Amino acid sequence: METKKITAQTVRADFNDLVAVVHYTKAAHALGLWASEHTLIQRFFPDLQSPLLEAGCGAGRVTLGLWQIGYRHITAFDFAEELLDQARSLAIERAATAITFVHADATQLTESPAFPNQRFGGALFMFNGLMQIPGRENRRSALRELHRVCSPAAPFLFTTHDRDATPTERALWRLEKLRWARGEQNPRLLEFGDRYFQDEAGRTFMHLPDREEVLADLAATGWQPTFDMMRTELSREKPAVHEFSDNCRFWAAERI
Repeated sequence: METKKITAQTVRADFNDLVAVVHYTKAAHALGLWASEHTLIQRFFPDLQSPLLEAGCGAGRVTLGLWQIGYRHITAFDFAEELLDQARSLAIERAATAITFVHADATQLTESPAFPNQRFGGALFMFNGLMQIPGRENRRSALRELHRVCSPAAPFLFTTHDRDATPTERALWRLEKLRWARGEQNPRLLEFGDRYFQDEAGRTFMHLPDREEVLADLAATGWQPTFDMMRTELSREKPAVHEFSDNCRFWAAERI
């Protein structure tokens, strides 16, 4: 078994892999916004003229969804070059060339010339993108960077898994905690809550937090939580959404 720890470079390579590119590109072209995403975007971003920043835009599923429902001042970035190329191509196909796409790392926006003194009216980090950053301090760095480029009181919408969401999840994570206590966890993982697996989307790193962890990370990085709810409590999604994604917790926060 490979023992080298998962890094940002691991995650970038996995997202640039052909299997992942095809998977996320298909979703960008055919799936669009989930019903739950649509509802909350309109709730927390009521001003269609506000400049929005989408972190981890991937192949453009949410980006083009925003454009389709009327947002016209969108900047979207991702650190996976192959996915970003797909998002640019989809924007051209749908006559949405006014969208600005940037190759950037959420943890290092200060190093990108695209974000020197920019201030956005709101930010999004959808489909658990924040939790695909290995290392808690790195995830906090991303939250701080998004805070830096947003205006005061700007809304921030994102999703995570929740390892306490169901009795089954809680039981599985109790077993995982025993593995960590015995030192028998996957040696590539960095922290309790991490998973690294392979499915139809290719190889995927994901950190599954509990609610208290997310609240602590928001408090440490200048964000005030204003809303959180599991997707199943928000909307009835079409079957294609359930095939594409598991249940998740939606979060909204405000820049303070």
